[in-house]
Amino acid sequence: MSFAWILLIVVGLLVVIVIALYNGLIRLRVQADNAWSDIDVQLKRRYDLVPNVVETVKGYAGHERGTLEAVIKARSSAMAAQGPAAKADAENILTGALRQLFALSEAYPQLRAVESFTQLQNTLTALEDSIQNARRYYNAVVRDLNTKIQVFPSNIIAGMFNFKPREFFEVSAPAEREAPKVSFGTPAA
Repeated sequence: MSFAWILLIVVGLLVVIVIALYNGLIRLRVQADNAWSDIDVQLKRRYDLVPNVVETVKGYAGHERGTLEAVIKARSSAMAAQGPAAKADAENILTGALRQLFALSEAYPQLRAVESFTQLQNTLTALEDSIQNARRYYNAVVRDLNTKIQVFPSNIIAGMFNFKPREFFEVSAPAEREAPKVSFGTPAA
């Protein structure tokens, strides 16, 4: 075999390797976009459900205005947040506000007895599970993409084609990892 053939085979192999690495990066980027879209769909369903929950609670515990306003404000902030990190922070605040809202049912037995409230609570619980699963999947895809962007030899291809690491969708503040403390006692005067 002549030197030209060997050189042609080596160049051909390098081109195939570059194409395979590039396609792998593209595949992971598309999966990350798709996973983020899945999170958005679940969050939209949650945003649409929150006003119904607030209205139901308002009818039975209308004097708990601070809790209801906190949920509405958290929902608005979560809807306006952009990017995984900001969205995660806003979602964690909304989750805490919803926990406090559902804790109201413990103080108002008549609210627990309302079928629509129970259905809304069950639907939101199911949505929370779906959101958690979507977050896990998104974070797994982002982990794979970020790893591929950083390891040799795909890091060379990632650098050449300007692939950037993605942000994880995660809890950032230690206080958000704790269960909220709800008290219905009368304030000390």
